Amino acid sequence: MVDYVNHLARMYLLAQNGQPGANPYYEVHWALYPNLGMDLLVPQIARWVGVENATRLFLLCSQLLIISGALALERVAKGRVQIGGFAALLFVYCLPFSWGFLNFEFGLGISLWGIAAYLAVIERAPLIRLVVNACFVPALFAVHFFSLGIYGAAIGLYELWRAHQRKVPYRATLLRLVLLALPVVLLLIMMRATSGSVGSDGTEWLLQYKPVWVFRILNGYNMTVSAISVLVLLVSLYLAFKYEVLKIEPVGIWLVAGFSFLYLIIPSKLLGTSFADLRIIPGAVIIVAAFCSLSLPERRSLAAALLVVSGVILANLATVFAVWLSYRADYAALIASFQKLDRGALVLVGTSGNGDDPPFNDLTDYPMAYAPTLAVHYANAFVPNVFTETGKQPLRPSATVQRLAIPYGGPVPMRLLSAIATGNAPDGAPSFIQTWHRDFDYLYVLGPAAAPPLPDRLQEVDRSARFVLYKIDRRP
Repeated sequence: MVDYVNHLARMYLLAQNGQPGANPYYEVHWALYPNLGMDLLVPQIARWVGVENATRLFLLCSQLLIISGALALERVAKGRVQIGGFAALLFVYCLPFSWGFLNFEFGLGISLWGIAAYLAVIERAPLIRLVVNACFVPALFAVHFFSLGIYGAAIGLYELWRAHQRKVPYRATLLRLVLLALPVVLLLIMMRATSGSVGSDGTEWLLQYKPVWVFRILNGYNMTVSAISVLVLLVSLYLAFKYEVLKIEPVGIWLVAGFSFLYLIIPSKLLGTSFADLRIIPGAVIIVAAFCSLSLPERRSLAAALLVVSGVILANLATVFAVWLSYRADYAALIASFQKLDRGALVLVGTSGNGDDPPFNDLTDYPMAYAPTLAVHYANAFVPNVFTETGKQPLRPSATVQRLAIPYGGPVPMRLLSAIATGNAPDGAPSFIQTWHRDFDYLYVLGPAAAPPLPDRLQEVDRSARFVLYKIDRRP
């Protein structure tokens, strides 16, 4: 998974913080950031099962929360469990989850349970609603801000539909919405008072990608598998609605309209967080599924529906696991290569590719992008790509390596590193790599093996099919 290994590296650093022999290049500075799910939980669980197993358990719990939350929401919404679990299974390895957005996945599972709990008490006394909301909002705020947004959007849209159906006075509706938002406002005030923040600077609308994400969403590695799966599902939904075997409740139509509007207007990059818009898709589909009813009159139609859904689920699962299993040998080789690093070394990560971010290609090379960050654990090294962005993580590079840190970014293109080392640095070259050949001790070059770059500067130490490790000659 793309971000998973980077999160795992950070978990090692957090778990070792304050202990003898802890990595000297990183410091922990806690603040109220709305992106702390695994940062708070995994190091505590790691005391009993170790960091790697604790991180795996966090991922497993995220998936279980998604599936069980979908079932709970559907049970509350229409009194029975029917299609919600299948909707969750369709998306359990969707693009944002298979790329390793772990806090968001965990938070979305909690938000599904939160929506179910709120709808269960929506007709109860105001104090009960307030207590239920006040329990879930702080949890979601701490885990991931976008999951809190999906929770708030779903509850808000439901309240608006309810007010419209019952012709509730505007003042009463506004009061209910204000009470919903009150815990969020209080948490934001506390966050500012404790010098916390929501993400960082950086907002970007990429409207041309929005139609594509709909077909790209189901699989993080193979666009063809994802697009075919989405088309099969869309045709199946069209036929189901046409022959009235699938019906959507009026509130479901409100939810579809509301989430569609949010998807269109939300930036693709919001507060420094990429792919903000596409994160809405899995949450919206799973929530809307709870308000759809399926009635299949014949065994043949039931078998056809199960065949379609199971086929899409299994195709997605097979693609994901084929990619993951193909990395086992390379990950093992990479971990073995860490033993060849000097303890406390400074390690740069480059790529033989051009370094662009291609959102439409088959991204089967992505799981290696952050794998060298694990050197912070195995070799007590400094790796500039470890996630240390203010407003997202409590981890910070120490003052001695601050200027070399890349708080959020992938490997550096080798063509750029070669240009800098040979005195042909382009204008606008990032400051953290302008003297890389004199700052770092080792260089991992990811991608298929190519002709040795900078043979007078780089001495090969180790290699695998997907990386080469070089020792850097740091002479002036």
